[in-house]
Amino acid sequence: MIYLDNAATSWPKPDSVPRAMAAFLREWAANPGRGGHSMSIEAGRRVLAVREKLAAFFGVRESDRVVFTLNATHALNLAILGYLREGDHVITSDMEHNAVSRPLTKLRQERGVEITIVPGAASGCVDPEDIRRAIKKNTRLVVLTHACNVTGTINPIKEVGRLLRELDIAFLVDAAQTAGHIPINVDEMCIDMLAFPGHKGLLGPPGTGGLYIRKGLHVLPLMEGGTGTHSEEERQPAAYPERHEAGTVNSVGIVGLGAGLDFLTEKGLEKISEVETELQERLIRGLNAIEGVSVHLANSPRVCTASFNMDGIEPQEVAYILDQAYGVAVRAGLHCAPWVHAAMGNAGRGSVRVSPGYFTSLEEIDDFLAAIQEIADERRR
Repeated sequence: MIYLDNAATSWPKPDSVPRAMAAFLREWAANPGRGGHSMSIEAGRRVLAVREKLAAFFGVRESDRVVFTLNATHALNLAILGYLREGDHVITSDMEHNAVSRPLTKLRQERGVEITIVPGAASGCVDPEDIRRAIKKNTRLVVLTHACNVTGTINPIKEVGRLLRELDIAFLVDAAQTAGHIPINVDEMCIDMLAFPGHKGLLGPPGTGGLYIRKGLHVLPLMEGGTGTHSEEERQPAAYPERHEAGTVNSVGIVGLGAGLDFLTEKGLEKISEVETELQERLIRGLNAIEGVSVHLANSPRVCTASFNMDGIEPQEVAYILDQAYGVAVRAGLHCAPWVHAAMGNAGRGSVRVSPGYFTSLEEIDDFLAAIQEIADERRR
């Protein structure tokens, strides 16, 4: 199998990830923070170690502000539903995933939250001046994806962050496609909340992710329940990270995520970026050379993801042929991002998305391109 669906979930994982998870399950998989015995204490220590690694990775000064979640969608829902109140105004873009658009729509319908959607999908990225012009007296939050999950194009997060910090408006960034691929520093980029998955660029297992929440922001919890501390309190405690971690955390997944972070740190993001940039350039250059193939925003700065369509053949059929005849895994359809496709004129069709990763070889890119060339030739015949 040639796996080119890393924008959904990275694969393969470093060998150290399943090894760390298996060792934890065999030796230390008690409930972290729920007992005074040695296994529980060690499990808690290992979860804390990963929290501290994530804080260092994203430039977070206080590790307790990093909250573990099930994935980036969980993190985005926690931030959006927990921060916005009735009568607030929020600004977002047409580049967003359903993990942003759906909770915002819910708040508009149920709490009367006002939404302004600025353009970006058709041109490649959001213009910070469009954000400035959209700001109102009741603007409380701006939500932006760091990189579009359909095209891979990158938004100017630092510029937007600096603008919002001057105006004291909270900034939530969806790093689903950038965490582990390009450097992110929440202080330097003026990010107030950062949602990230553990199972994509951070190379951890499914069921992991997190949300950074800057100190001083009041975010209501999505769930309330056991925390292992402050058990005498009738409501969810205010202390972090317990405020947003009701119930038992995915300790074995978190340990696997820690192993993925260790791999990234050892290799270095610069090296990983070099590898993925070479793959991306080879991929886009090859697709552009095939008659009948149209790459969306081919010349825009991007992470290692591309989206394309072929003349005379539906995206789902392309993906099916690639899987069945060539053993190539890609994704076709709307990619949970209907706003993006509507802005690009593909609302009823979607696209084929191909997303290599660090473990993809140049030879696999060439094999993929040869398959697309054969499909295009066969269609013309």
